[in-house]
Amino acid sequence: MYSINFLDRYDSFIVALAVFILMMVSFFIGIRLRKFYEKRNHPRDDQSIGPLEGSLLGLLALLLSFTFSMSSSRHDKRLNVIIEEANNIGTAILRADLYPDSIRAAFRKDFKAYVNVRIAFFEAGANIEKVKSTLKQSNAIQKKLWDRAAYYGRDKEYFHRSSQMIPALNAMIDIVTTRNAASIAKVPEFILYLLFMLCFISSLMMGYTVGKKPDWIVMFGFAITIVMTIYLILDLDRPRRGIITMKNVNMEIVNLRDVFEIDE
Repeated sequence: MYSINFLDRYDSFIVALAVFILMMVSFFIGIRLRKFYEKRNHPRDDQSIGPLEGSLLGLLALLLSFTFSMSSSRHDKRLNVIIEEANNIGTAILRADLYPDSIRAAFRKDFKAYVNVRIAFFEAGANIEKVKSTLKQSNAIQKKLWDRAAYYGRDKEYFHRSSQMIPALNAMIDIVTTRNAASIAKVPEFILYLLFMLCFISSLMMGYTVGKKPDWIVMFGFAITIVMTIYLILDLDRPRRGIITMKNVNMEIVNLRDVFEIDE
């Protein structure tokens, strides 16, 4: 389920730095093209180039806004899913108290192991092998919990208790699939490549427009602004690494360990 795309192999800073360098190179190429054209032809005014440059910059701004909105909404969804998972696990743990002490203790033991595995799932970071390993462990514990609840659900003595536990377990299990799907739902790479191409083409056109009088400070500021936005987009879109992480909200699951302190 988890895989690494081409851009995911590199740190967001490296990708942003590469875009910045290529934008500056494109700007320089645009300047050289203008000088080469004017050597071969008579100098011309920029009235026909201005509208095209403005359209390109407008399209770039639109695509930046659209891409940022996509990555931001996905980030918010991941945060909400983690909170929902913490609530679902907490509910299932509390409903174990409906059973007699011996059954309750067995449930809580497995729930404690499950909480630790879900914490390990987050702490695995970008290590795909560890992520897959923790998912395998959580699936095994889920099955164990479900089999126990189903077994007592067939017992008339525990039927009503199990009718409370089973929906809670079902929600706890289902949210894992939702969280996995949210983790791999990212901005399509094709859109990012298109965004990069627009950055390069816009820089090229700006270089061609300024011609013999390039303002490198303005171009540097333009490139830095664009690259910072791209870095933010990439960082929001990578939940397992980067500056913007979900560590704080994941504490909702870590705090579930406190529930088991009374058992020790």
